[in-house]
Amino acid sequence: MSVPIEEILNLSIKKRLELMRRFGDSIASNPEAVPLTSAQGRELDRRKREHRSDPSAAKPWSEVRDRLQKREK
Repeated sequence: MSVPIEEILNLSIKKRLELMRRFGDSIASNPEAVPLTSAQGRELDRRKREHRSDPSAAKPWSEVRDRLQKREK
C-alpha cells in the first residue's frame, strides 16, 4: 500500500500522532535493525564500560523517571 505524503499531511494532528506512535512501535519491535552511527556506537560502548566498572552507580528507570517528573513541576 502506498499513500501520497500529501494525504498523510492532510490528516488531523490526532491521526498523524497516532501514525507516528504506530511507526515508532513498529521500529521498537525490531531494534536490532535500527542502524547506529559510529558516534552512537562509541557512546554505547563507553556507557557499557562505565557500567561494568561500577554497576552500583546505575539507577533503576523508575527512580530516574520519578526524579525527572519532579523536576518538570
